[in-house]
Amino acid sequence: MTAEAKDPKALNSPDRQYPLERTRNIGIAAHIDAGKTTTTERILFYTGLIHKMGDVDDGNTVTDWMEQERERGITITSAATTCYWTQKDDGCAKSYAGMPHRINIIDTPGHVDFTAEVERSMRVLDGAVAVFCGVAGVQPQSETVWRQATKYQVPRIAFVNKMDRIGANFENAVAEMRKKLGAYAYPVVLPIGKEDALKGVIDIIGRKAVVYDDRDEVGLKYSVVDIPEDQIERTNAAYDELLNAVANKDDEIAEYILNEKPVPAAVLKAAIRRLTCRIELVPVLCGSAFKKKGVQPLVDAVIDYLPSPLDTFPTEGEIPGSNGEKVPLGPDDNGKFCSLAFKLWTDPFVGKLVFFRVYRGKMSKGDTIYNPRTRKRERVSRVMMIQADKRLDVETVYSGDIAALVGLRNITTGDTLCDEAEEILLEPPTFPEPVISMAVEPKSKSDRDKMSAGLQRLAEEDPTFRCFTNEETGQLIIAGMGELHLEIIRDRLLREFKVEASAGAPQIAYRETINSAASGEGKFIRQSGGRGQYGHACVEITPNERGKGNEIENKIVGGIIPKEYIPAVIDGVEEAIKGGVVAGYPMVDIKVAITFGSFHEVDSSELAFKMAGIFALKDAVRKANGIILEPIMKVEVTTPDEYQGDILGDLNRRRGKIVAIENKSDATILRADVPLAEMFGYATAVRSLSKGRAAYSMEPSHFEPVPASIAATILESAKAKPAARS
Repeated sequence: MTAEAKDPKALNSPDRQYPLERTRNIGIAAHIDAGKTTTTERILFYTGLIHKMGDVDDGNTVTDWMEQERERGITITSAATTCYWTQKDDGCAKSYAGMPHRINIIDTPGHVDFTAEVERSMRVLDGAVAVFCGVAGVQPQSETVWRQATKYQVPRIAFVNKMDRIGANFENAVAEMRKKLGAYAYPVVLPIGKEDALKGVIDIIGRKAVVYDDRDEVGLKYSVVDIPEDQIERTNAAYDELLNAVANKDDEIAEYILNEKPVPAAVLKAAIRRLTCRIELVPVLCGSAFKKKGVQPLVDAVIDYLPSPLDTFPTEGEIPGSNGEKVPLGPDDNGKFCSLAFKLWTDPFVGKLVFFRVYRGKMSKGDTIYNPRTRKRERVSRVMMIQADKRLDVETVYSGDIAALVGLRNITTGDTLCDEAEEILLEPPTFPEPVISMAVEPKSKSDRDKMSAGLQRLAEEDPTFRCFTNEETGQLIIAGMGELHLEIIRDRLLREFKVEASAGAPQIAYRETINSAASGEGKFIRQSGGRGQYGHACVEITPNERGKGNEIENKIVGGIIPKEYIPAVIDGVEEAIKGGVVAGYPMVDIKVAITFGSFHEVDSSELAFKMAGIFALKDAVRKANGIILEPIMKVEVTTPDEYQGDILGDLNRRRGKIVAIENKSDATILRADVPLAEMFGYATAVRSLSKGRAAYSMEPSHFEPVPASIAATILESAKAKPAARS
């Protein structure tokens, strides 16, 4: 449902400062090093939130506030901030031109190791600005964040950044969006010049040029002038292409064209907004955030085209215990309160922060909120609006707001916080499983307790981070999305929790599965003078579709195994699946059917049937010749042409399968699927092979069977673990 079908006045609380129709919740998302944080910094400056622009290279940007972010020049955690923008009346804007809008911005990481931050941000955003590098175009992580936005139905506008760099090509970037992302992408802005001759941008719809004064170092001085003579033909062609693209999907514009009437700019903008909000069109803008050109038109486009909370697809919640009955949750300050906790963060000054998005109703300090998962009530003692690492206490938050709570207990990422009078469960964000692990040990006894508490807090904050004890070796294992992810975890342990820890070599998160069907039998019989133990179960296992997960089915009929013992057999099967059979790694993608068994009227017990379930599954997997799977990474290397051969040879040595080779101006892009086990230390290798001129990125792709020779090594290592412990 869109804003046109509602009466906004009836949905807004009279004491709210910025009404729903003048609120935007947006995210800035892109591949690493495309310029997200710099773009955010420029937006904050031009909207007046900050009075001096920072730069990523100088480590003084607002949204990169963690020490690790400033040292490395990358974004690690998504940072929320709020700014305000008043549009100038250009004759095309809606009736609210000249009125301030509130824009809540989340700057997300680009590195694949921190993809969970993008995932949970997309879950609560109404719109996104996808930033692309004008030279590199669509990169691997660009595709990942695009898929995440599509998954959560987030409307997008695109900003082609770095148009000042050598090799920048706006048309190529737009063509790649259409080809690689399947985006219905059309420019609403064109660059005037490129590389070091970038002067400004052309507003295709408003038929004006925005030319920046090169003598102005902060980008505040620009002139809105007529389109230069040499750009008129190009602008007309782009306008006709945009008009036809919109007419193909919007009846109102199609009617104008069929009747051969000129389309008013305000009407065209309204149509583009409708299509953008329905995710049927992606308006494309361009500029250079670093050189401070084209950012103001981008903020205007956020207001013009991205949805307010009123324009989004209605969020649906599930009524607990109703067998999946859904209820729509439209934004309404006067409705029953309902929100989603999408992020936890430990603040050194105020303690645990719970970031949440309000979908309906309002909440004030002193109110009581309810968590349907834990079935517990908690009183709200403190509510804050977030400005990156700064906190601003507020009395009340309303529909569409993103804020933080202090002092709540027993909260996890994805929990719904609502009014107890109307219990609702919102769909939580989903997160990928860890692909890499390493053993950690505290350097002293005093560090042991502190490390346990620190790791527990970090695991609460980060859903893709796990810590557990290996029962065979007694080692404490931490698992995450990549080497950098685990390095940051160790660094945070030292800086935030003052724990020094030594780490073992990273370990691969292998999996086990089967390729053929088999049956297995498990018996657990013990006699010890008095009452004994007796459990007997038979199972059949078959391969499941890859990626579908594990399924356990009870096919016992006629009371062969009493009903009260079936859950114990299932527990045993699940435990065996978790512990693995071939080499001690969790099993995936298998179907298990419990088919037969027997019991003893006196000696049978839950423990005996649980052990029988474990033995039966292990027996079946051995007969089915279980196999080991390894994680495969999607790797993209961008290299100057002269190093292509060396890098290709190195990827082949790493058991990589070359998927594509693409030539782009003076560089070659190699795409390959490479086992994660072969990618350790690749950053150093690719630098030495290319004299520091090549760059690479990788992200988890899928699991594949391990070659026999390597499987033998993994098995030997698995057998040696108990010996090492003893």
